[in-house]
Amino acid sequence: MREESLSCVLLADRHHELTEGVRGLLEATFATVVMVADEASLLEGASRLRPDVAVVDLSLAQSSGLDWLRALRERCPGLKVIVLSVHDEQSVRRAALEAGADAFVLKSAIATDLLPAVAFVRGEQEEQASTHEGARRDSKGEAATCTPPLSRP
Repeated sequence: MREESLSCVLLADRHHELTEGVRGLLEATFATVVMVADEASLLEGASRLRPDVAVVDLSLAQSSGLDWLRALRERCPGLKVIVLSVHDEQSVRRAALEAGADAFVLKSAIATDLLPAVAFVRGEQEEQASTHEGARRDSKGEAATCTPPLSRP
């Protein structure tokens, strides 16, 4: 049974093959999936389209760092942002969350963790998302995916 669709998600990743697969997952939840492949298109698309959620590859920008995430947060403060990454280090997760991400999903776990992360950022399945994370804890006992947001200033 299909849940009520949200209007729009912005999917940003330079890897076309991965983007096509992720689009298929997101089409079950969103009426429209808009795909972009670079930082400038992400920022312009978010400003123009005002999507409900943005799903963005951590390494989208050519430069290192999370300036794109800070810029996205400034332009669209209410946008829910889910960061995708191949990096499973706690420091990478923490940096993305501190820069403004609402959730963090490992690319290796997209099939199982992306839709729960969408529900989590929408505030619909906070308890279920936390339970989902329970099986994936790092050595410090911290969640590996769908990490809840840190408080913002």
